[in-house]
Amino acid sequence: MISKDELVGFLKKQVNIENEIVNSVNGALGEIENPAVKGVLKGISLDSLKHAEMYGAAISLLTSVLPALTQENLDKQRELVEKHMHMEAELIKKISKVLPNIENKNVKLLLNAISLDEKRHHQLLKEVLEILVRGETITEEDWWEVLWKNVPFHGAPGG
Repeated sequence: MISKDELVGFLKKQVNIENEIVNSVNGALGEIENPAVKGVLKGISLDSLKHAEMYGAAISLLTSVLPALTQENLDKQRELVEKHMHMEAELIKKISKVLPNIENKNVKLLLNAISLDEKRHHQLLKEVLEILVRGETITEEDWWEVLWKNVPFHGAPGG
């Protein structure tokens, strides 16, 4: 079992590695003229940037006490996540529909990669909605439960 400090140290190193990848790829992009290669490398750079952000979020989860979301914040985040889940689902449908009709193997490779990313995004958004957002939220109902859970007679005289 890895200790919390070891895990935080590992995560910090990963942030640095991901940032090195971003810098390396971005430094080389100006010299690349092939649009497919350039697009894939730029996508990798953006993924590495995303990974660095996610490692940073993991560090925050391990080292900080995050404030609970209000019901209003939960509603806004849920709406945003659901909107993007819908958008991802539509993209997946459109790409799945067109892929069988594409003969160019290079274009097919790129669209397959995009489709796989969209499917992963959709699943991640679903998990964020179900686990992370709800796990950090205290709703008005939760507050009432905390306030009244251990109160004898729940406000009624004698029961």
